[in-house]
Amino acid sequence: MKNTAGTEAAKRAAGEAAAAEATDGDVVGLGTGSTAAHAIRDLGERVAEGLDIEGVATSYQSRALAREVGIPLLSLSDVARVDLAIDGADQVALDENALVKGGGAAHAREKVVASAADEFLVVADDSKLADRLEHPVPVEVLPDALARVERAVRDAGGDPTLRDAERKDGPVITDNGNLVLDCDFGTVSEPASLARELSGVAGVVEHGLFVGMADAVFVGDDDGDVRRTEP
Repeated sequence: MKNTAGTEAAKRAAGEAAAAEATDGDVVGLGTGSTAAHAIRDLGERVAEGLDIEGVATSYQSRALAREVGIPLLSLSDVARVDLAIDGADQVALDENALVKGGGAAHAREKVVASAADEFLVVADDSKLADRLEHPVPVEVLPDALARVERAVRDAGGDPTLRDAERKDGPVITDNGNLVLDCDFGTVSEPASLARELSGVAGVVEHGLFVGMADAVFVGDDDGDVRRTEP
């Protein structure tokens, strides 16, 4: 369910604008996805120029990229707080300070890092903006709880679909060894309420609704301009 709409210029502008917020001594959460990748690359360039930071990766993908560009890394298990976290989103409802994340199936670790951050900065191109969330909500599920969680999602008004892998037979397996359900709820009128309901389902590891968590959203456009909004 990755959403790859939006130009690279817009993604790069948003990612680099957020990366510019990092300062010496910061522990920086490194998000997952194409827009967050631009932030990681920019941070790597600044590290090469002398910026003193350490990164906390949210996925195998972001960890590999951080190593490639020379960002020193800390283990997520050893970090109690993060100065700054930078991550993308599949959809952003600015007025509600609500996001859907999880297109890269990394939303469980992304939420841990975002919740530990003093500042959580979201990077997006303008194609990701919406008045109300309507993107399917990724839900990471313990494999043995799949049938139960599917039923709970249907009871909550959603339509769950097991996410299939793109280049192998079978489902997507997260970095945590779990499955992902993409759950279509149509237009989400009360994201905070739905988030609480999903969190209360036994067998749900984490869902992709991030409500009230973003401190700022950096939105890039095709001209490379960036608008910073504080929800």
